[in-house]
Amino acid sequence: MAAVLNVPTVLPLHSFLAQQGDRDLLRFSTAGSVDDGKSTLIGRLLHDAGGAFEDQIAAVKASKINRAGEGKVDFSLLTDGLKAEREQGITIDVAYRYFATPRRKFIIADTPGHEEYTRNMATGASTCEAAVVLVDVRHGPTDQSRRHARIARLLGIRHVIVAVNKMDLVGWSETAFRKVVNAFEGAYHVPISALEGDNVVAQSAHMPWYRGPALLDLLETLPVGQEAQTAFRLPVQLVIRPDARFRGFAGQIAGGRVRVGDMVTALPSGREAQVTRIVTYDGDLAEAVAPMSVTLVLDREIDLSRGAMIVSGDKPESARRIHAQAVAMQHEGLVEGREYLLRHTAQVVPARLIKGSLPMNGIGEVELEITKPLYFDPYTFNRSTGAFVLIDRLSNNTVGAGMIDRAARAPRRVSAARQAAAWLRKAADKLEQFSDGAGI
Repeated sequence: MAAVLNVPTVLPLHSFLAQQGDRDLLRFSTAGSVDDGKSTLIGRLLHDAGGAFEDQIAAVKASKINRAGEGKVDFSLLTDGLKAEREQGITIDVAYRYFATPRRKFIIADTPGHEEYTRNMATGASTCEAAVVLVDVRHGPTDQSRRHARIARLLGIRHVIVAVNKMDLVGWSETAFRKVVNAFEGAYHVPISALEGDNVVAQSAHMPWYRGPALLDLLETLPVGQEAQTAFRLPVQLVIRPDARFRGFAGQIAGGRVRVGDMVTALPSGREAQVTRIVTYDGDLAEAVAPMSVTLVLDREIDLSRGAMIVSGDKPESARRIHAQAVAMQHEGLVEGREYLLRHTAQVVPARLIKGSLPMNGIGEVELEITKPLYFDPYTFNRSTGAFVLIDRLSNNTVGAGMIDRAARAPRRVSAARQAAAWLRKAADKLEQFSDGAGI
């Protein structure tokens, strides 16, 4: 009898691509203090999850630099790509890495832990849905790890995972782990050893007392994606007018969804119109959702230009004075009273910092006065329309980034007559006190 060969089934290309496309994407960042093991964790995760190429692993093994110890692989070299990073053993720039598992695709932002590069951490985490904050179990949470956790929350990151690292150096002690859990809040706490691989991809045999998921299991099951906001937002980036028959308003949807036939409002004019077409590179659509880039065609002529906004549902707030949380990103910091350029969605407008000086890498509350009304949503409601960057007017450098909380009230102006009346009342009160004291 002829032998029957078991030939593996080969998926057609379109089926393979469909399977790849069905997996959702999670963007997450690493954060924490210097030497807490962020780069080692990412390298170990890439290696054990099959996200590192063989030539990369071979290059790391052959490297003259190895801080992991004799006979061990220094996985931090998989992400520390700059020469200065390899020499100093620290992360300076944000390193982005991609890998995938059968359940999910991932983009990792390996951010620096040194205080001097806090602004790089904020930049890398700004597009993430989760943050893994590493804590060295021997030292517990530091000021920098707390600062990173605060920045993650300010940025609206929904999932904060506290990875308690270097458990191998404390004999896998549950007591040491619990001390960190009690001292540092987070949505999740996972005891790991990035160097040895315990609880990174697979459950650790060294910590039977921990019954939670390994780090990768947790990352694969976190809820991702954000329901489209009911309020539609399209900041206009470009007005397309190739001929007299077509006029479209192009931009990236910053929130919500839009359908052909919807009534929308153009800001700042406040005029209403109906959507007649949703045009994309691949053809017209009946519906579009954030964060798709589209061109809207309206049923009437409306004066709109770059920086305007097309909305529906609840209207965004409008104010010339805003209250925000900000991060200073240059050596000179943010200086109260100084004028900047404020970039918000697709527009750049002059603004003045009227309250809240910040040093470089400082985080705090600020108030800004803008030359024209700004249409925005609070950052907690919409990360696109609630965020801004500040630009130096002379150097054109980005000097700060901010998250809008609310509109700020301008100080109440008192008329000259009221000031005079108040002064007279105070003078009369003092005279009365003097008279009583002198016995008159």
